[in-house]
Amino acid sequence: MPGAASVPGTGGSKLITFTPWAGLAPMPRVFTGTLTIDLLLGDVRSLKEKRGLVKPVLAELNRRAAVAAAEVGAQGLHRRTVLGVAVVAGSHRRVVELLDDCEGAVTRRPEFEVLSVRRRIHSDEDDD
Repeated sequence: MPGAASVPGTGGSKLITFTPWAGLAPMPRVFTGTLTIDLLLGDVRSLKEKRGLVKPVLAELNRRAAVAAAEVGAQGLHRRTVLGVAVVAGSHRRVVELLDDCEGAVTRRPEFEVLSVRRRIHSDEDDD
C-alpha cells in the first residue's frame, strides 16, 4: 500500500511516494478469530451465583496470551450466558489452536451445558 510524505523544508509542496516493505520480506499476515459460546448454567438461582461461575472462566481465558474474553449476551438471565472470545495470531493454524483451547476450557466444565458454538476466522487479506 503506497503512502505519501512531504519533504522537510519544502513547505509541503514536494511530495514523495513510498511503498512500505518495498525490498523487504513479505508483509506479515494477521489472522483473527472469534468464538461465541451460548451456555445454559446448572442450578443457579441468582445473578450473583451466575457471576460466581462465569467470572472465573473469563479470568482464566483472559490470562492466556493473544486472547480476550467477555460475557457478551444474556447478562440479565441467571441461568444463561453467552461468552465471546477473540484471538489474534500470525497464522490460521495458530488461531484454530487458540480457539480450540478456549472452547475446551469452557465446554469441559460440568456446570455448563453448551447450547451452541460459533466460530469465525478472518485474515487481513479478506475482502469486506
